Amino acid sequence: MAKRGRPSAASMEIAVERIETIERQRAPHELNDEETEVWAAVVNSRPADWFSSDTAPLLTQYCREVIQARRVAEMIERATSDPELSIKDYDRLLKMQARQSATIRSLATTMRISQQATTNHRGNKKITSARKPWEG
Repeated sequence: MAKRGRPSAASMEIAVERIETIERQRAPHELNDEETEVWAAVVNSRPADWFSSDTAPLLTQYCREVIQARRVAEMIERATSDPELSIKDYDRLLKMQARQSATIRSLATTMRISQQATTNHRGNKKITSARKPWEG
């Protein structure tokens, strides 16, 4: 039988369970400052438990490749302003850029951080099944 009247403050108190905190992966010491910034941006864009120690080498290489791709893009920008740029040299730079892009795409897909990995075939965002704090 239910109690009548207003519930007391003591009866409204709920037991609070301890919520487990998950540490985000820290960048390895071998990454330079630029690469560490990429690491932080990627790790902070996903749930805390997205990356594990198993994916750290992939993420490390991904960060290196992103910075290398930026450097190749800068080289292409400088080269295109040079009037003596040969087609052969320009082609070589473009091939370097294509290799960097393919490597970045492959690593991003493997770690499921690419847009393709986070959307379904209709373009809607996939719902990630992150563990909820109240689920054991």
